Amino acid sequence: MLRYRSRWMVILIAMLPAVLLTAAGKQGDKAPTTYTIPLPPRPDFSALEWIMGDWAGHTVDARTGKETDGTVQLTLSYALDKRFVRISEDITLPAGNLAPAVHESWTGFLNAGTSGSGFTLRAFSSTGFITEYHVSVTDAQIRFDPEGGANPPPGWLFRHVISRLGPRYFSETVEVAPPGGSFFPYYNCKLTEVLKPKSPPAAAAPSSPPASPSPTP
Repeated sequence: MLRYRSRWMVILIAMLPAVLLTAAGKQGDKAPTTYTIPLPPRPDFSALEWIMGDWAGHTVDARTGKETDGTVQLTLSYALDKRFVRISEDITLPAGNLAPAVHESWTGFLNAGTSGSGFTLRAFSSTGFITEYHVSVTDAQIRFDPEGGANPPPGWLFRHVISRLGPRYFSETVEVAPPGGSFFPYYNCKLTEVLKPKSPPAAAAPSSPPASPSPTP
């Protein structure tokens, strides 16, 4: 009797892999599951339409309004299927009485704000700092108010105000606050739109001269 039981155990053990493979095959015959991740709605950037493009200008003396030697270049463009606005700025400031010469470039991405109002800007600077701003927009003004960031200047705060002065023309005011101190003017500039040269019209293809009539024999 024990011998027969042993034979049946061997037969059952030998059949077990085949049973498992069959079950796996049946499981694999089911239609694959499709997962869909819902996408967030695209932000409404229509309030920024007037400032999209390339801009350039000089710093100005806050008292006299005359141009000084500082230069500023600013570019705003849509990025990543128009779900973000890329902002890039290049600033060159000469040495002054209170600060050394400065050359800084930064690039940031603007997206819908988490609070439901305004936008959030995360900016990455050539200085190595990573800062975050809350951006509020009206028809005449754009404000960038500091909100920390992954690696902001320790203790220092910067805020920007862009004021629309007319078609293709605006001013930018940047203020800075030292650790524990109040904001004071850092620089002011006026920027105008950089218009791209129009492509010359394509030259018309020269027309073929009319064929001369064949002589009559």
